[in-house]
Amino acid sequence: MSNTKKIFETLSNLIENGILTSKDIQKEISTDFKFKKDKIINKLELVSRKEFEILKKLVQKQDLIIKKLQKKKTKKAKKS
Repeated sequence: MSNTKKIFETLSNLIENGILTSKDIQKEISTDFKFKKDKIINKLELVSRKEFEILKKLVQKQDLIIKKLQKKKTKKAKKS
């Protein structure tokens, strides 16, 4: 029996017995989706926008340094 089928059977039994309300179901489903979303995000190893912007600035700075060093190297090669 699949997990989804078990969940629906459990929910239907609780509703039939009057133990569970629609708000409880909504909260449970919302929590379940949140955990699944977090699991997918962790699996994909995504980074936050803030982390991305910091890394982007670092890469741009390093790119400028590399270009300056390449220009110096080119100037020295021409002199030799």
